[in-house]
Amino acid sequence: MLVREVMGPCVVAIHPGESAALAARLLARHNVGALPVCAGDGQLRGVVTDRDLVLRCLAAEEDPRQVPVGRIMTRHPAQVAPGDDVRLAAQTMARHQVRRLPVVEAGRVVGMVSLGDLARCGKYEMEISRALTEISGNVRRP
Repeated sequence: MLVREVMGPCVVAIHPGESAALAARLLARHNVGALPVCAGDGQLRGVVTDRDLVLRCLAAEEDPRQVPVGRIMTRHPAQVAPGDDVRLAAQTMARHQVRRLPVVEAGRVVGMVSLGDLARCGKYEMEISRALTEISGNVRRP
């Protein structure tokens, strides 16, 4: 099964110059955990996650209305292509310890794929389980 068959094709992206506050509102409004950060040319520049907002903005006591997304985003994020096998997506998630990947074709974001998308496809339970174990295994518990 290919990534294009399970990815979410509707992508909500944000420009690196927009505020962290706008990113937070978009994450909440669209019920997603990550936004691809794309410049005016549509090229992927990074990804901003809810975790980025908390750790790099709020915990640092920055004003989210003043902090540009480009300052807190994760640069050079892991990514997959629409024609990649979903097992490669699961392995990439595990290796990079992320739950979501931008799907990129010719440098442009054409979708997002999450661990949940992979689980819903109903195949490759072993790869998905391994990815989740790798991602969750290194989380510090209080």
